[in-house]
Amino acid sequence: MNEGSELDTIPDSKDFDISARVTEFKELKGEIYACGTCLKVHGKEESKICPISTMSDLLKMVEGSDKVLVFG
Repeated sequence: MNEGSELDTIPDSKDFDISARVTEFKELKGEIYACGTCLKVHGKEESKICPISTMSDLLKMVEGSDKVLVFG
């Protein structure tokens, strides 16, 4: 959501290799989705890293999760 919808454009740095962390997360069967509205606001489109999701998708993920982390 918000700036997170720009995940595919965040550059790696010497302190944090984001692309390696994303790859590791996906290898562990993690799923990453981008808010369709947030993509539109940021002038972005769906990517292979972050397919478009909806509020219904988000609700299903939260309801089906044992734990939910919220940042912000």
